[in-house]
Amino acid sequence: MKLAVNIAGVTFKNPVTTASGTFGSGAEFEEFVDLAALGAVTTKGVASQPWEGNPTPRIAETYGGMLNAVGLQNPGIELFCRRDIPHLKEKGASIIVNVCGHSEKEYLEVVERLSGEPVDLLEINVSCPNVKEGGIAFGQKPEALFHITKAVKEIARQPVVMKLSPNVTDITEMARAAEAGGADALSLINTITGMKIDIHRRQFVLANRTGGLSGPAIRPVAVRMIYQVHKACPLPIIGMGGVMTGEDAIELIMAGASMVAVGTANFHDPCATMKVLQGIETYMKNYHISDINELIGCI
Repeated sequence: MKLAVNIAGVTFKNPVTTASGTFGSGAEFEEFVDLAALGAVTTKGVASQPWEGNPTPRIAETYGGMLNAVGLQNPGIELFCRRDIPHLKEKGASIIVNVCGHSEKEYLEVVERLSGEPVDLLEINVSCPNVKEGGIAFGQKPEALFHITKAVKEIARQPVVMKLSPNVTDITEMARAAEAGGADALSLINTITGMKIDIHRRQFVLANRTGGLSGPAIRPVAVRMIYQVHKACPLPIIGMGGVMTGEDAIELIMAGASMVAVGTANFHDPCATMKVLQGIETYMKNYHISDINELIGCI
């Protein structure tokens, strides 16, 4: 049974990775997951300087998922390179680094700092607010997405994956803008903007008022958008959005994803990634599939 997949010229042993922000940089899950057994570990977003994140409360459960407004809290690129990358390499993990920033300069500082580091892919989080554009996310305007993709590609040493926001009118327009800017691959979907109100206290549950909705509730949206992008754009896709089981992962793969990230599931089951991988293997055995690549975009 062949589980290996290729993303932008990089071969991963299987199609299961972690969704950024749900797995830290792996250390918290080592007791439950063999990091080397995953296709890759996708790290929490890292910025040029440490970010404190948003005020609390910043997490809330919802029906079929959760809302988060953590605000990409992270220790900054220098500590990340000194501590997290060596640890992941020691454990035998393939590494996808999620990069965030509030300006083009901040993104480029991180990408440049990573140029000599042993990481496999750079996942650029374009759902960050662009401070120079009044807080509108880089990934919500095709022109801004094209520009940031082109700027990153000019200095990146590793293949560049643009992580698309679903909070747009036409996801295929954004995919084409990233492709035109030189992206090597795409990942989608990021969280959908949502809100929760405490009707007893008559106030917002999250201090930030809005947050990113993730979990099973958004999976049908992810399936639809992955399918649309796969048909509209030739770039390989890392799919994510409510994957809880191996069958969920297969659904995203059939829609067009070459690799699948497990996110919210990690919060209630630290073994979720391994269970998803086992579920994929079981499905392939049951349906006599010898190569996972046979299923990519088969719908």
